[in-house]
Amino acid sequence: MLGVLQGKPYCSYLSLKLEQIMETVAIIGSGIVGRSWAMLFASGGHTVRLFDVLPQALAAAPLEIQKGLIALEEKGQLKNSTKLSAAEQFKLISVFYNLEDALHGATYIQECTPETLEMKTATFKELNRVLVSIGNTTAIVGSSSSTIQASKFASGLDISKRCLVVHPVNPPYFVRLVELSPSSETNPSVTEKVRNMLTSLGHKPIVLKKEVEGFALNRVQYAILNEMWRLVSEGILSVEDADLVMKEGLAPRYIFMGPLETAQLNANGFIDYCQRYADCIFTVSQSQLDIPKMCPDSHVGKEIDAGLQKVVPDSELGSRREWRDKNLALLSLFKTNLGL
Repeated sequence: MLGVLQGKPYCSYLSLKLEQIMETVAIIGSGIVGRSWAMLFASGGHTVRLFDVLPQALAAAPLEIQKGLIALEEKGQLKNSTKLSAAEQFKLISVFYNLEDALHGATYIQECTPETLEMKTATFKELNRVLVSIGNTTAIVGSSSSTIQASKFASGLDISKRCLVVHPVNPPYFVRLVELSPSSETNPSVTEKVRNMLTSLGHKPIVLKKEVEGFALNRVQYAILNEMWRLVSEGILSVEDADLVMKEGLAPRYIFMGPLETAQLNANGFIDYCQRYADCIFTVSQSQLDIPKMCPDSHVGKEIDAGLQKVVPDSELGSRREWRDKNLALLSLFKTNLGL
């Protein structure tokens, strides 16, 4: 292992200007998402502190991160806007077994605990208690929550003005979109600072102007999943053909442009598109008002699972995720080279 010291990040011997290390980032949770965040922040030259309530998970995290960074470097896919090697990035990451130590002097905190309201609420209460007790009055706290609004777990806390949802798309290292969802209590300057920080890392943050259940990405994703379920359940498409609708139809265009620009280009501008297709869209949409419940034990759930098992058996999900991540990295580089 290249080396990680408990509570002592190696950075004194890095040939970096002091101003390049702008943040001291504490990541709460050392699972897949937490480790990916750690790699991303280290790629920008930030000091990263990993904390987890599970000591065994925390102890195992450095090796996983090291392996990931080395593999990316060997493939030429390492994010290195700061021109740091994999070894140099790795040395910016340290593990902390005490939360107070991890938060002392932290300027940004990324929470990555399980997606339940109870867990988020308990975690933010503890973060609030510790930050107040150690006198850290400036650290911004972002939550990796994918569906739960910040107002539900941070409202009324001393730190509420510094809290917001910073929802990545898994895996955060490869997928550039990040959803920023502040609550009504969040200071707008906090949202702007996080947006600028993530942009400097090469990501594409979007800001929700008001809180909404599921944020933006999952609302769109759920609408697609509901329609896929409907098309299969009504015997209109096979499982394989349902996935092909996105993979070979919509997705190729959506890699380069969003659905609104796609509509604009499919006519003589967006106004012309609405004039041509609004009535048809409205009529079709009326047949989609009955929202299906995706029950795993239903005949439709079993049919979809059986179809997916033919493509990727559950026993091969690990290798398939590696394949996905490898290609997401290549796609990210491709889009960067195109200036997108």
